[in-house]
This record gives sequence, structure tokens and C-alpha cells, in this order.
Amino acid sequence: MPHITNQDIEDLSVGAALLGTGGGGDPYIGKLMAHAAIERYGPVDLLPLDRVGDGMHLVACGAMGAPTILIEKMPSGDEIGLALRAYERRVGKRMDAIIPFEAGGVNSMVPIILAAERRLPVVDGDGMGRAFPQLEMETFNVYGVPACPVAVADEQGNTVIVETADAAKAEFIARGVTIRMGGQSYIVNYGMDGATARRVSVPGTMSLAIGIGRTMREATAGRRDPLRALIDFFATTHYETAQVLTSGKIVDVSRRERNGWSVGVVTIEPFDHPERPVTIQIQNENLIAEQGERVLAVVPDLICVLELDTAMPITTERLRYGQRVNVLGVKVPPIMRTPEALAVFGPAAFGLKSAYTPLGG
Repeated sequence: MPHITNQDIEDLSVGAALLGTGGGGDPYIGKLMAHAAIERYGPVDLLPLDRVGDGMHLVACGAMGAPTILIEKMPSGDEIGLALRAYERRVGKRMDAIIPFEAGGVNSMVPIILAAERRLPVVDGDGMGRAFPQLEMETFNVYGVPACPVAVADEQGNTVIVETADAAKAEFIARGVTIRMGGQSYIVNYGMDGATARRVSVPGTMSLAIGIGRTMREATAGRRDPLRALIDFFATTHYETAQVLTSGKIVDVSRRERNGWSVGVVTIEPFDHPERPVTIQIQNENLIAEQGERVLAVVPDLICVLELDTAMPITTERLRYGQRVNVLGVKVPPIMRTPEALAVFGPAAFGLKSAYTPLGG
């Protein structure tokens, strides 16, 4: 079973930021915390999803809140361990492995922090295959895993257990608790056995994120185009298709906090058709890219804003006027494109009127 190395964490921070589609929390902060956890507690094993035993007890974890708040509200590092202890007391059993609830930003790092502290493996998979803004938007929920109990903790040592039968209601309550914890909390939920985890998880997303970062690092070192290398890399994975949606300059960013999310619109003036701006709607993550009446990409497919020269991903809280960017669209794996999945995290779930058409057909 491979260890997650310090170089893997560096690569993961880049890949997780890209898979986060603008959200998921600042990966730089998570990277520092993951390095510190491994230095303190020792290496963490990355457990392939197909090697998870039927009877293993798994639980998902990550951060909840608006990404913009994480920049100012620094975690203590103890929150996620506190949440797991509260969860285990509630269910009366100890966990055997940790799985990310999403692939993106800080939420690909939080499981490493928790796994290092508890000396448990991290499962190579997750429940979103990207980042989504709401707790019910999980393949875990889509395919029948109860969201509750949800253990919520903050940097002040406060914990709350949420119990409700509906994942969307769990999101509503946990979001309210998070707002009262200052807009950022850490949660543990979606407990399941190993057989269930293999059935309901998006496979290979931790190694995918590491592979994204490694691909970009090696391309840059070899003086090759990192964007071209990235597109070629995705073609070898179960995400299959990545394509540039537009290239241009950011000419407007409208952003605000609403109900515990960062929402807004970014407007990009394309280099080739500056008179036909591209807009991207944001709810923590990038939801839909449009050019007039034409939809370039829409959830659940990924919409990633990348620096023009380096192809480094830009999180929504760091978008600024004047940045020169490429916008990359990536098709999600089949498990995220079923009718059941689209009912939970397709366009209609966000109030968007556009129908979902996968990138590349």
C-alpha cells in the first residue's frame, strides 16, 4: 500500500485545487496542515478503493463553509479529530479508514490530517469527484448512504451532532450551525461499510489529484505546455475529456456571502471575441459557463479557471480583475452522470434552467 509522501501533498494541493472547480477551500492552508500532521504523526497510507474490505468501517470528512472565510479564519488543526471522536461516541464504533467527502481544495487535505492523527489509511476515492457546495450532493447520498449522524466541530472546541433522516435537511441544519461557528466548521459523516464504499464512491480521485499536480510539475520542468499536458493526462483517466472553453481577461468579479456560501459571477472578455463575454456563475464552486445564450459547460462537469501562463488553478476567492486566464472544462465519470446523480447535483439542483449535456458528447 503506497504512502502519501510530502511530494504527493505538494502535487495533491495543485490537483485538488483544479478538481475543486474554484471551491473546496484554500489548498495552500490544507497543504501546510497536512505536512505538519505527517511530520508529527508519521506517514499515511493511500488505500485503493478496490482493496477496501467488506466489513471495514469508513467515514467521510472535510470542511464546511464559504471558501473566502477560510483565508481569515485559520483552523487550529484539532477540529476534525474532535469531530471524529464525537462521531465515534455517537455510533459506538471506531473507524478503520477515512474517505474524503469531496475531491477539492482543503477537503482533499483534511482526510490526510485526520488519518495521520489516528494512524488510519485514506481511501483513494470520494463522494463528489470534484467539489460541490452542499452536503447532500454526494454519490454517497445518491446511492443510498445516510448522511447522518453529522458531527460538526470548530476551532473553539464546540461540537454538535446533527440527526435527521434527510441529507438535504442535514445540510440545512449543519450549515446553520457552521454559520454560528463563524462561517467555517469541520464535519464527519456518511459512515458506511467497505462493501458499500466500493459501490457508491467515485474511484481514484486522490491519486487523480496527485497525478494532475505531477503532470503539471513535470511539464513545467520539461519546458512543455502544462495545459496541453493536463488535457492529455485527463484523456488517460476515467474523466476522459478536458477542453479549453475560452481564454481571456477577467473584467468583472461580483462576489458576496449568502447563507454560508460564497456566491457571485465572474465575467471574462475572450481574446478572440472581446465583444462576446463569457460569464461563470459561482456558488462556492463554478456552476455554469455561458457565452450569451450558449452554454459552454454546466454542472456536474468541471469548470476550472486557470492562470494563462502556468495553468495553475485559481480558486474563486482569489479571482481578480485583470487576470489572464484559460477556462478548462472536464467531463465527470459515469457514476456522476446517471439520472439519479443528476437529480441531486445536476443543473436543476442549483436552480439552473440549462439541461446537462456532457462535454465531448
